[in-house]
Amino acid sequence: MVDLSAQTERLWPELEKAVQSVLRSGRFILGPNVEAFEREAASFLGTRYAVGVGSGTDALVLGLRALGVGPGDEVIVPSFTFFATAESVSLVGATPVFADIEPTTFCLEPDSVAKAISLRTRAIVPVHLFGHPAEMDAIGELARRRGLALLEDAAQGFGAVYRGRKVGALGNAAAFSFFPSKNLGAFGEAGLIATDDAAVADSVRSLRAHGSRERYVHTEIGYNARLDEIQAALLRVKLPHVAGWNDERRRVAAAYDASLSGVAGVRTPRVAPGCTHVFHQYTVRVPAEKRAGVQKSLEAAGIATQVYYPIPNHALPMYAKGAPSLPETEAAAREVLSLPIFPELSNADAAGIGRLLAAALR
Repeated sequence: MVDLSAQTERLWPELEKAVQSVLRSGRFILGPNVEAFEREAASFLGTRYAVGVGSGTDALVLGLRALGVGPGDEVIVPSFTFFATAESVSLVGATPVFADIEPTTFCLEPDSVAKAISLRTRAIVPVHLFGHPAEMDAIGELARRRGLALLEDAAQGFGAVYRGRKVGALGNAAAFSFFPSKNLGAFGEAGLIATDDAAVADSVRSLRAHGSRERYVHTEIGYNARLDEIQAALLRVKLPHVAGWNDERRRVAAAYDASLSGVAGVRTPRVAPGCTHVFHQYTVRVPAEKRAGVQKSLEAAGIATQVYYPIPNHALPMYAKGAPSLPETEAAAREVLSLPIFPELSNADAAGIGRLLAAALR
């Protein structure tokens, strides 16, 4: 699905130098590279603050805590996303309430969000799924009108743009993941909270370090959720390249679009007006009854595919009791299929994969 070797090889001298510098410094926890990466990431995203944390899940959990979400609260989330979105709500003691998605972008549908709001709702977590921005104007207006916190789950959307602003700068705070396969990937686990709110940034800094702002002075129950200095140094090497890599992902997506244009039974990704997609995944829809056969046919040709996500969160055992009916989410889970995408994939390879997919559907 993604080949990191070419990217790593191209940057190897800089990556090696960055790691050796950290090793020789003896500074491994919250050192100068973390501080520098936070400044550089905030500048890239267009936010006042960025706070490095240990993973994307840490970013969601700490972001919710910093926004005051806790036991007794409800948080509206999509069901069609990676489990960590709902899991993080549960980990802070709140209850995830699932809303449906828009069927062409796979992001939260604002009317479904509006129907899910109750007197206990404290926050909304829109996910910029597969790298496409959620409909933040409508969702943001709902949040403002009802006095709700807005935490962007931007784990898959680093560099995506919504109506002239990068995702991560559209709510009260945003959570990013730098899992190795992400558009900006670390060499292990890493994450980030972005915000314009000084109080939120200060809270996250405390929570990531066992609830402490001063050594051995603990004012709240926190976590060991700090960004590793080596990972920060490596991310600093990669950050200047991410905009170009996202351009290359869009090139690959365009090659797929062209090869699949007019193919019966395939719906290619739609990019909503005013949005810039970063194609963390290139995800098509195929008839549910044909998906397994398509995957098998592509696998036989040496082509990897993945289904993100076969089981919606509201259908999982811990959330299934009393779960709502979400028809668009359930249909997407039956039909989606993601194809390989990474900056180094050639147009010819993308076109070839498209032809194989078309043949498998005949």
